[in-house]
Amino acid sequence: MPIGFVETGKKERIFIYEKRKTAFIGIDMHKDIHVAVVIDCWTNILGEITFENRPSKFDKFMQDVKKIYKDLTPCFGLEDTRGFGRNFASYLLGHKFTVKHVNPAYTDSMRSSAPMSKKNDSFDAFCVAKVLRDMVDTLPDEEHNDLHWTIRQLVKRRNSLVKGIVIAKNQLNSNLTNVYPSYKKYFCDVDNKTALLFWEKYPHPQYLKGVKPETLLEELRTIHKGMKQEQAEMILSLSEQNSPKEKEFQTERDLIIKSLVREIRFKKQENEDIDNELKRLVDLTGYKLQTMPGINLITAANIISEIGNIERFPNSDKLAQFCGVCPVNFSSAGKGKDQRSRQGNRVLNAIFHFLAIQLVQISPSGKPRHPVFREYFERKVKEGKTKPQALVCVSRRAVRIIYGMMKSKTEYKPFEKAQEVTEIQE
Repeated sequence: MPIGFVETGKKERIFIYEKRKTAFIGIDMHKDIHVAVVIDCWTNILGEITFENRPSKFDKFMQDVKKIYKDLTPCFGLEDTRGFGRNFASYLLGHKFTVKHVNPAYTDSMRSSAPMSKKNDSFDAFCVAKVLRDMVDTLPDEEHNDLHWTIRQLVKRRNSLVKGIVIAKNQLNSNLTNVYPSYKKYFCDVDNKTALLFWEKYPHPQYLKGVKPETLLEELRTIHKGMKQEQAEMILSLSEQNSPKEKEFQTERDLIIKSLVREIRFKKQENEDIDNELKRLVDLTGYKLQTMPGINLITAANIISEIGNIERFPNSDKLAQFCGVCPVNFSSAGKGKDQRSRQGNRVLNAIFHFLAIQLVQISPSGKPRHPVFREYFERKVKEGKTKPQALVCVSRRAVRIIYGMMKSKTEYKPFEKAQEVTEIQE
């Protein structure tokens, strides 16, 4: 039974929250310190505590806060936006306290509603405590799932590596333009394994002087077995024709190219290692999202990392609202209309947007890749919706399907029309 609730009646269970017997403790989480403010049901401040974000200091905090709330029943509200309060939340949950997660949007709204707005740690913690008091019945419980959290951390690390690869690749392109003006004619991808081997050994055309096509071919074939003699001859010929004049400090600039090659190679290997770990962890969740068209391992990992525990969403409508793919009604005095949502989790919103694009794509042969979704998309367009609006409808349908797959941990089952099923049976 939730803390602070009283059960009455024999047949029906009626819970009444006794706020007068509860102390609401709002905590503003930071990297080094946390600030806690304790209030009663009338929003009177009973006390304030600042403590370090270290597990060794948590016991001392509990001793101090117990002196403040005395005989009241404690209820903690955490505004943890960047994960700095994970250790403290685990500590509270381990000691069986009631812990609620307070969305920063609620505290920001409360700060903005004040006639004289201000921003400091004490006032932030007070706003958290006040939101906790007003919304204690509806705020979600703080819960930790190490599997989902680990997937989220790996996804963040992978995204960071991908950005680093893009930056290094752009820098490599910029440097190669000065020394190998025609490099795109023999290496379409500047960061493939064969190209990286070539850039590392020959960062400037001057190193190719005296190198025979047979020698270069033998070196490149250690990576690319299909390399031909003509390609090696073309590399040497174009490099000699378009070789720039030697300039000062060329050796130092060659070091930059070699450094970028090592960086790209290292980060690509790290990406492969993370992908292997993600595959193992995604399998542990039991979700079979990869069976749905348009979803690969990385997309599935991103969806799981952002949604977390699917049980916190009672139905697909709540998940759609969380993703920002359901319409929002703006009206006043009985007049208004539904508009496209610009809120919600923008990462998930982007994932479902690009997923919807893949689901309605038409292949080069002129046939839709996924006829059911394409037919649904075209039907919405015929009903008068614009193509972007119809795409949102496809995203909404995808959310409903993924919600069902995650809820029941089942594979994707393509929709079959009754007529098609009858023909197959016959």
